[in-house]
Amino acid sequence: MDSMTNNEQSVIDEGAFSVRRSIRIAAPLEKVWASVTVPEHISRWFGHAVLDAAGVGTITWPDRDSIPLRVEAIDEPRMVSYRWSNDDALGSAPTEMDEAHSTVFTFTLETVPNGTQLTVVETGFDNTSDPAGNLEDHRQGWNGELDKLVTLLEGSA
Repeated sequence: MDSMTNNEQSVIDEGAFSVRRSIRIAAPLEKVWASVTVPEHISRWFGHAVLDAAGVGTITWPDRDSIPLRVEAIDEPRMVSYRWSNDDALGSAPTEMDEAHSTVFTFTLETVPNGTQLTVVETGFDNTSDPAGNLEDHRQGWNGELDKLVTLLEGSA
């Protein structure tokens, strides 16, 4: 089997309080779309996702409390935005969406030769308890999580 696609790491834009990462995945757009929108697929590479028909729910990792999660916008199969109350510096996750201190991450998908380009941009860190610390935590998080997505999709291609 060929080696996995080698992708750039996440970057922080301190002025915009955002984290961004673009990756290429050797998989069709429809498969990548399902991986970022269908809870059972999200749960295979990210956290355990539960969303109701209205796009409201939670995402949970084994070592953390459930984090409130909500679909903010969707333009199938090109873009989906999620809002979550995932402020690492607070210590414990809120049980309800904390609008004032939440961040929004948006996946944008584009068909490219031999696969799909997936870009994630997470914004709103200026509203969190520790903007610089949360930016760095989430930068590292997107590196690890999206690498798992590439491995999952390219390994089962």
